[in-house]
Amino acid sequence: MDSLPLPKYHQIYLVLRQKLDEGQYDDGVPPEKELAQQFGVGRVTVRRALEELVNEGLIVREAGRGTWPAPRGEQQEAAAQGDNVNLRLGGLLNNIVQASRRTSIKVLEWSIIRASPTLAQALQVAEGADVRKIVRTRSTNAGPVSLITTHLPVERAADFTRADVARKPVLQLLEESGVEWGRARQTISASQADATVAAELDVAIGAALLSVRRLVYDNNDRPVQLLHGLYRPDRYEYQMELTQFGEIDARVAEGEITP
Repeated sequence: MDSLPLPKYHQIYLVLRQKLDEGQYDDGVPPEKELAQQFGVGRVTVRRALEELVNEGLIVREAGRGTWPAPRGEQQEAAAQGDNVNLRLGGLLNNIVQASRRTSIKVLEWSIIRASPTLAQALQVAEGADVRKIVRTRSTNAGPVSLITTHLPVERAADFTRADVARKPVLQLLEESGVEWGRARQTISASQADATVAAELDVAIGAALLSVRRLVYDNNDRPVQLLHGLYRPDRYEYQMELTQFGEIDARVAEGEITP
């Protein structure tokens, strides 16, 4: 897959935006000089990427004080401009599980981390609380399909093992543990592969990917899973059927799409 012919500043903007979404810059965005060294570009290029983030209301820059993520309310307003939908979980859950069974799983990370402010807000846990982090790839005979990062309140995954998540979808494990489903909030957007993602998905650095973020709630409206999936668009398809009554029937297909 060829890399996108996007300007360097825009590629940096996409990486920075993803890191902001993941809460990696909650203590402040690194200064221009450090970012320029990290990306191997001039400070003018970094400055333009940061200006894009300012224009979208995602960061605030203050002379002499540095660069910070925008207040939560402003970030949520900016995020609302994306493709954000509420989903019924009945048919979607079954379809995700069935599609996942057609892929093999490789567990890259099985760890306990401390909840950043962003994670704490999403999962409704205390900042610094233990959160289970799971990073996996899914592949078919054709090759890798997706790189999926999942965060769960630690008590929700207390009975899971690394071997369990290598065999079954996390949604299925949660259901087997007694979770009764409520709703899901999902955002679909575009992303680009950085060096780590490119190596795992066997694509070029900068290749176009489908980015899916899904926050799943139980029937008591408590968050049980925060998922961020990066998918090869030549091997993954997401379909939604909308009715005049506002219902959404969502389906996924992994490994069935031909290049």
